[in-house]
Amino acid sequence: MASIPGTPSLRARPLMSVAKKQILVTGGAGFLGRNLVAALNELGEENILLVDRLGDSGKWRNLVGLRFDDLIDPAEFRRRLREDRAPSPSTVFDLAGIEPPADAVDDDALLDANYRCARETCEWCLKQGGRFIHTSSASTYGDGSHGWFDRDELLGDLVPLEAHAYTKHLFDLWAAQSGALAKIAVVKPFSVYGPGEAHKGAAASLLLRLHQQIQATGEVVLHRTHPQDTRAASQEQSHDFVHVRDVAAFLVHLFEHPEHVGVHNCGTGESHPFTMVAEHLFAAFELSPKINYVDTPVPLRASTQDFTRAETTRMRSTGFDRTMTPLADGIADYAGTLAVAHSPAV
Repeated sequence: MASIPGTPSLRARPLMSVAKKQILVTGGAGFLGRNLVAALNELGEENILLVDRLGDSGKWRNLVGLRFDDLIDPAEFRRRLREDRAPSPSTVFDLAGIEPPADAVDDDALLDANYRCARETCEWCLKQGGRFIHTSSASTYGDGSHGWFDRDELLGDLVPLEAHAYTKHLFDLWAAQSGALAKIAVVKPFSVYGPGEAHKGAAASLLLRLHQQIQATGEVVLHRTHPQDTRAASQEQSHDFVHVRDVAAFLVHLFEHPEHVGVHNCGTGESHPFTMVAEHLFAAFELSPKINYVDTPVPLRASTQDFTRAETTRMRSTGFDRTMTPLADGIADYAGTLAVAHSPAV
């Protein structure tokens, strides 16, 4: 069987590697989870327990070709955790969480999933003597007025703009105040794109949403920045776009180097205008760009990050020397995946 670009070969292998202690990945069937498990498989790690719910969004496709031991429901895992019946893994990658608008939930559900459940999992993992690697979010930086610096002592200065970001930020604050941050790694990915996000719906990356617009109408609509926001040139939004495989590679690097703890950004260190993203996407499909601009809807203005750019000094200080995927190359690669209907890597 041919392998999917960027994923392990789908050759037959045993499900479990009994010689190695188990790795646990919450959110393991999700966007980042799928790519992380593929990267772990490349290292020969197969004794992996996934905690996730497949639902009816086609997320099962993300599991095709991966080698892992089992998949259990998050509610069942939480019951086992509270009853002290959960397994004792060597490493926990805590990638789980919920985010609107894809997840139709209220703020209490966000608080429970993104803060309480993450905290319970962290406390349990540390009690077991395991390595805990948690994904936060660059959305916790808010409007960027305090910069994009991943320094532990600056966490209290950040002001998130919406409930998802706030509930992710609460975990980061708890970890710092409790002392857990001196024992765990917290990763803040910036605007992640790439294969494995088809199930995310409205919470998918800008690239996938633009691709869907092109498919539907042959053109795309982009939002202008707020008139008072001068950080993005020409009143257009601009983000640090990072390929999901680069994020997965950094998580694996932290897995291999447990001496690194604290908060770490994961991005390219460059900010690219949304117009450039759209132009690269049109070019990848050999189409002439058709881009329309509209004002950001008033209800969204207070919660929108118009500009992001990762400070990457701390990430690089860990010895992570991977060349981050250039935006044009990443978009061309992703466009090739998007062109393959029903691909398990979409």
